[in-house]
Amino acid sequence: MSSKRFRSALALVDQEKQYSLEDGVALVKQTATTKFDSSIEVHVRLGIDPSKADQMVRSTAQLPKGTGKKLRIAVFAKGAAAKAAKEAGADLVGDDDLIAEIKKTSKLDFDIAIATPDMMKSLAPVAKTLGTKGLMPNPKNDTVSADPAAAVKSLQTGKIAFRSDSTGNVHQMIGKASFSTEDLKANLEAFLDALKRAKSPETKGTYIRSITLTSSMGPGITLTTN
Repeated sequence: MSSKRFRSALALVDQEKQYSLEDGVALVKQTATTKFDSSIEVHVRLGIDPSKADQMVRSTAQLPKGTGKKLRIAVFAKGAAAKAAKEAGADLVGDDDLIAEIKKTSKLDFDIAIATPDMMKSLAPVAKTLGTKGLMPNPKNDTVSADPAAAVKSLQTGKIAFRSDSTGNVHQMIGKASFSTEDLKANLEAFLDALKRAKSPETKGTYIRSITLTSSMGPGITLTTN
């Protein structure tokens, strides 16, 4: 049975309506009634065949207003690159020592990992451990970089990586309920623009089939796909 709080929030949403981006963002802030600062997420159903690798969507976007989430960033690098990454604000920086620690404990106390190209072979012993949590550095989402310091700064200022799941959907946090309507709208537009650019030439027909905006524990709000 749904809570009184959820039912009150649901009553604000017209389930038969497709809202504009601006109206949808304003409404999702109204329905974010948790005691904590709710995350705002967008869920997009794509017209792709998820069983075909050449239609999978995978890319990055720079959210101009940031995500509102403090990321713990690990960097696998040596020498000057490691020093620069640490100075840029990376939470964990190391090379073989950090890899050995992960291999020994399987502890992954970070949200995202970056590696310099020369470290990729060294990551082989922990590739499965990292991969299971979606943390293995990959050139496709710009987490393999010869300039890890720049990569750290981009992530700290709102760079996100997204990909379609096994059902052909993409889920992405775009900010917090405490953000202004204008800031959330700017982030949503930046994400949708990046999503459209990530469309595979092999995908035919309607690409974006539905867009739903939600807050943490809040009701879904359907947006127009135009």
